[in-house]
Amino acid sequence: MRSVLTKREREVFELLIKNKTTTEIGNILFISEKTVRNHISNVMQKLDVKGRSQAIIELIRMDELKLG
Repeated sequence: MRSVLTKREREVFELLIKNKTTTEIGNILFISEKTVRNHISNVMQKLDVKGRSQAIIELIRMDELKLG
């Protein structure tokens, strides 16, 4: 089965579930905060959800992300 997420989107969301801020994620991945927000928005659009937490819940439900 093909992943819903790109490699970079997965990296962003794996850091989000570790409670990293947009700024921290940008610094860790060497991308701008705007790019981080774009990745998050793209995933929310793909999943047709309204917020980051909804996206995370959906990704975990779909087995795209693991907690811990």
